[in-house]
Amino acid sequence: MSDSADASEVTVEATGETVGEAKWKALRDLERAAPGLDKSSVRFQVVAEGERGLLGVGYTPARVVASADAVPARPREPRPDESETARHIRELAETVIGAMGVVAQVNVREDDEGIVATCLGDDLGVVIGKHGQTIDALQTVANAALFRAGAAHKPVTIDAADYRSRRRRTLEGIALRSAEQAVRGERVELEPMTPLERKVVHESLKDVPGVETASEGTEPNRYVVILPS
Repeated sequence: MSDSADASEVTVEATGETVGEAKWKALRDLERAAPGLDKSSVRFQVVAEGERGLLGVGYTPARVVASADAVPARPREPRPDESETARHIRELAETVIGAMGVVAQVNVREDDEGIVATCLGDDLGVVIGKHGQTIDALQTVANAALFRAGAAHKPVTIDAADYRSRRRRTLEGIALRSAEQAVRGERVELEPMTPLERKVVHESLKDVPGVETASEGTEPNRYVVILPS
C-alpha cells in the first residue's frame, strides 16, 4: 500500500521473509508509485527484523517503510576515466544493487588483468549474501553480460566490504590443507571457482614441494585439482 507524505515524497510499507526481501518489495512499490524516481534518494526504516518460528516452522515477517523524493532520476553521467566496458559494468552493478533496495556507490578499476567493481555503502551484507552467493551471482551476470555484448572480454570481479580479500585468505587456507592431502597421495578436487579464484589457488601452491595443480572442467564450473607431483 502506498500514499504520499507530501507533494514531493512517496512512502510505502512492505513485508518479507527477510529485511532484504522487504526492502526489495518496497523499492518495487516505490517505482510503481513514482516512475523514474531517483534510487539514491530512497530512505528505509526497518520496523521489524522478522523472526523464524520454532524449528523453522512459520515466521514473523520483516517489515520496512521506504520513502523517496518523487523527482525523476538524473541521467547517469559518463565518467571521463572509464572505458565503455567499465561504464557498462558500473551501470549494471548499480541497477542490480538498487533493485535489491541497497543504496551504494560503485567504483570501477580497470587494468590489463581485468575489471574490479567495488561497492561502497551500507547494507552490503545483503549484496554479499550467504557464503557470498549473491555477490558471486552478480559477478557471474556481469561476466556473462560482457560476453553476450561481444566486448573484448576481461574477467570481472565484483567486491563489497573487502569480501574478496577475506575470500582470498580462505582460499589460501583451503589450498594449503588440500596440499597436505595431496602429499599423502590423494587427488583433491576443489569446488568450482572463477578464473581469479583459481589463480589464487595455483599461486598459493606453486612453490609447495610435492604437489602440482591443474584446472579442469568447463566454465562456469571449472575447478582446481591438486595432485601429488
